[in-house]
Amino acid sequence: MYTVLFWIIIAILVFDFILEQYLDYLNGKNVNMELPDEVKGIYDEEKYKKQQEYFKTNQKFGSLSNIFSFVVIMLMFFFFGFAFVDSIARGLTVVPMLISLLFFGILYFANELITLPFDLYKTFVIEEKFGFNKMTPRLYALDTIKSWLLTVLLSGGIIALLMLFYEYTGRMFWLIAWGLMAAVSIFMMMFYSNLIVPLFNKQTPLEEGELRTEIEKFCSQVGYQLENLYVIDGSKRTTKANAYFTGLGAKKRIVLYDTLMDTLTTEEIVAVLAHEIGHYKHKHTRTSLILSLLNMGVMFYLLSLALGTPEEGNIHIAQALGSENPSFHFGVIVFGILYAPISLLLSIGANVLSQKHEFQADSFAKEHGLGNALGEALKKLSVSTLSNLNPHPAYVFFHYSHPTLLQRLKNLK
Repeated sequence: MYTVLFWIIIAILVFDFILEQYLDYLNGKNVNMELPDEVKGIYDEEKYKKQQEYFKTNQKFGSLSNIFSFVVIMLMFFFFGFAFVDSIARGLTVVPMLISLLFFGILYFANELITLPFDLYKTFVIEEKFGFNKMTPRLYALDTIKSWLLTVLLSGGIIALLMLFYEYTGRMFWLIAWGLMAAVSIFMMMFYSNLIVPLFNKQTPLEEGELRTEIEKFCSQVGYQLENLYVIDGSKRTTKANAYFTGLGAKKRIVLYDTLMDTLTTEEIVAVLAHEIGHYKHKHTRTSLILSLLNMGVMFYLLSLALGTPEEGNIHIAQALGSENPSFHFGVIVFGILYAPISLLLSIGANVLSQKHEFQADSFAKEHGLGNALGEALKKLSVSTLSNLNPHPAYVFFHYSHPTLLQRLKNLK
């Protein structure tokens, strides 16, 4: 049984790798095709040449990093790396919860260390070369350390609670775990900007002036109660511009990157905010949250079936990883891979829904006389980020949560 399970795991990993490589190949092949009329002229000749180079550099780098990751995971399975890490954890303690926490901790930091050179190269070579990176080595180090600490505290705490539920609630584990993670998700959605973002960025209320006046005027016209409008200092890390809507209820807020204000006109920024308010008016955040929670419930139910009860254990999962010690952490690792095909289908469905939501939000801006301004804003943002104007439809289908620039411009017309 465990041999069959082992080869099913390998087959899923190989399929996923081949699919990603094929999609990258199609996307790379498509980039040299003639641009549609709607997006011609967005780049001047020099800028378009730079965009092509940026795309090809990133594609080559992404392909190499994917191959590296695939080789590492294959080595972990064929040479029983997970069993080896488990033996290290068991050599340090006999407490099941601590064994699992050490197991996940060792894997996390090992992965962080072996992928660190790739991230450094991406940030300080590729992004630097094309004029995007604004990070200093000191800021990068601080960000990395903060991320590690947050992951240890938050993920470690959640894993410990999940293990407690698993040990003491048996077959009701999935229901209680679902409730816990639903509560965590809602809490983070409401308080992420208040608790997590300040650890990395400074957020300040948008100061009085023409921009705030125009934004307040628009919000009044569409019946949106504007309470929290902030500017974030994204320019200390990158020149790329962005804006986002976050939070629920009284905690909802709109956040503008300071780089956005350097890239767009006042009317174009109002148009971008109109798009974000469109998401709120169409209740997209609530819809996405409900679907995410339902998906989470199904996932935890299937996980409970894979794990069995603590008394039963699942020796086949342990043996598939080269061990004779059934454990919670082995079950999570194997389930995560077995769930991948389901996750792929769900992500495609989520992309389709998200793209529909983006069209609706764009149309909301258009209905209030800001269609042209939003179109110009999207063009400028595409140029400022050197985005690919002609991605392959298959790549878009699998990976894009937003419609392409071409699709959005057509919709706005």
